[in-house]
Amino acid sequence: MKATQKLHDLGQSIWVDNISRGMIKSGTLRRYIDELSVTGLTSNPTIFDHAVGKSADYDETIRRKVAQGLSGEKLFFELALEDLTQAADMFRPIHERTAGLDGFVSLEVSPLLAHDTKKTTAVAKALHEQGQRSNLFIKIPGTPEGLPAIEESIFAGVPINVTLLFSAEQYVAAADAFMRGIERRIAAGLRPHVASVASIFISRWDVAVKDKVPSALVNQLGIAVGKQAFREYHKLLDSPRWQRAFNEGARPQRLLFASTGTKDPKASDILYVKGLAAPFTVNTMPDATLQAFADHGDLGAPLPIDGGDCDKVLADFSKAGIDLGALANQLQDEGAKSFVKSWNDLIGVIESKSNTLRKAS
Repeated sequence: MKATQKLHDLGQSIWVDNISRGMIKSGTLRRYIDELSVTGLTSNPTIFDHAVGKSADYDETIRRKVAQGLSGEKLFFELALEDLTQAADMFRPIHERTAGLDGFVSLEVSPLLAHDTKKTTAVAKALHEQGQRSNLFIKIPGTPEGLPAIEESIFAGVPINVTLLFSAEQYVAAADAFMRGIERRIAAGLRPHVASVASIFISRWDVAVKDKVPSALVNQLGIAVGKQAFREYHKLLDSPRWQRAFNEGARPQRLLFASTGTKDPKASDILYVKGLAAPFTVNTMPDATLQAFADHGDLGAPLPIDGGDCDKVLADFSKAGIDLGALANQLQDEGAKSFVKSWNDLIGVIESKSNTLRKAS
C-alpha cells in the first residue's frame, strides 16, 4: 500500500497545490486521484502565473476570448474557471461520497481587493456563481482586512478557503470569522452548512529563521506552529459554541496545512507531510512533495490533540530571540505582497499574450 493511501486512511485529505491545463490534458490529475489518493486541489496567483506564462496551452482560448472582447482580470478568471471546473468535475464523485466535506478546488479573489471588504465579498459571490460548482472554494486571505469579508461571504453561503494564515492566533481569528458567519445564518433561519477550510502556512517559518537560531532548532518551527494551531482547532471543535452550531446542521471548517514543500535541501523532502499527519485535516502539497511521499513516505505518530511539545519548542525559539507574534505578522504581510506581485505578473503575461495573439490573427 502506498504511503499516500495510508495517510488518507489515517483520515487526512491529500490535496495537490497545483493546477494547469497541461495537468488535466495529460491525465496527470486523473492519475493523482486514482493512484495517489488525491481528493482536492488548491491554486493561487503564482500557480496560474507559471501555468499561463510557461506554456502555450492557453493560447487558443486567449485568442478566442480576446476576440469576444475580454481582457485583463475578466480574461484570467475565464481561463482559471475553465481549468478549475474541469478539475471540480473530476473530484465530484469524492465530493458527493463525502457529503460535501471533501473534493474541493480553490480559486483566489484578486489580492488587489485586500482592503475592500464589500468588493471582496461581492467578487467572491460572483466567482462562485460563475463557476457553478458546489465544490469550488473561493480563497480570501485571513488578514485583518480580510476577516470581515470572510464572515460576510460565509453568511452569504459562499464556500471559503481562508488563506495566508501563519499562526495559531491568526487561525483562531479566521475560525471566529467563520463561526460568526455561520451563527448569523442560523439566526436568520438559513441553512448553516457552508463549507470552509482554514489554511495555515508552514514551511515559510523555517525559511525565515534558518540563519537566526541554533542548529538544533533548524526546521523545527513550522511543525511546532502547526501543532499549536491543531490544538486550537480541537479546542474549537470541543467547545459548546461549535457544538451548538453543529446541532443546527453546520459542518466544521477544517484545518488545512499549506506550504508543505520542504525548502531546505538538507532536510527530508517529506518533512511536513510526515510531521503533520492528523485526522480530519487537509495537507495540500506541491507535485514534487506528493510524488516523494508516494515513493518513499512513511507515517509517524499522528499530531497530538494537546499540541504535544509545541509549547516547549516555541519557548526555545523565543529564548533564541525570535519574536513569534511579530514574525507571524511579517510573514502574512510578505505573503500578501507576494501574491500581489504574482497577480500583477500574471495579468501582465495575459495582456502580453493577448496582444501577440491579436496581432498574429
